[in-house]
Amino acid sequence: MSVTKKKRSTRLIELTRVLLESPHTLFSLTEWADTYGSAKSSLSEDVAMIKMTFETEGIGTVVTFAGAQGGVMYVPSMALSKAEAFVETLLQKVEDPSRILPGGYLYLTDLLGDPFILKDIGRLIAALFPAHTFDLIMTVETKGIPLAFAASYVLNRRVVIARRDSQITEGSLVTINYVSGSNRHIQTMSLSRRMVPEGARVLLIDDFLRGGGTLKGMSDLLKEFRAIPVGAFVLMEAAEQNVRLYEDYISLLRLKQLDDTHQTLNVEAGNVFIKWKDKSVS
Repeated sequence: MSVTKKKRSTRLIELTRVLLESPHTLFSLTEWADTYGSAKSSLSEDVAMIKMTFETEGIGTVVTFAGAQGGVMYVPSMALSKAEAFVETLLQKVEDPSRILPGGYLYLTDLLGDPFILKDIGRLIAALFPAHTFDLIMTVETKGIPLAFAASYVLNRRVVIARRDSQITEGSLVTINYVSGSNRHIQTMSLSRRMVPEGARVLLIDDFLRGGGTLKGMSDLLKEFRAIPVGAFVLMEAAEQNVRLYEDYISLLRLKQLDDTHQTLNVEAGNVFIKWKDKSVS
């Protein structure tokens, strides 16, 4: 079957769309040549142009692999300058006294439902935790779920969700008790035996860290699967905690002070940019 050769402008748009919609997916130049009716040399030039644009825009890069099994892959990321601007914008949204709830809580649910914020959080996580360093993303219901799926789409990694209550639809479960870092209460966390292969490397994601009990609980649960936690990301941490049950994490924001009596709030960037330098993210 003959293939109608497309104009280069059309081909560039289609290739860009394909790469953006399928991060960390290997595409064959041979198959593209058949699809678009173009020579591999022309496609290689197209890929080079797209790669330069992605890197200039700070949204990642395009990696090429040589050989019979080679091809082209989009690797999402976020430039440091864009990450800094994003965190500054997020701070302006968060540091609003109207977010203070009775009992000293902070309302963040609207942010966890904003697709544009989640998209940028996903790319920022991709810059800090390259996809080749882990196999799965793990979170605990409920507020960590949007963050986990934001990272999942960008990194092309499956999400596993630990449940606080067992569900019959999950099948056979592994269940542990863990100590909540915030109130020192004993809580329960369960995960289906089907979800985590033995030896899997797992990225932990949570929305808020106070004492670190939830992250430690996830880490302890993974031990039951002989799986390995390789990093942890939280949207916000509480500052000045006397006891941290889990230390190795990256936080996007830090809650320095919240006074629901006087309606005062102070939020700053978390340790994300310190860790950014430690990880030598460009």
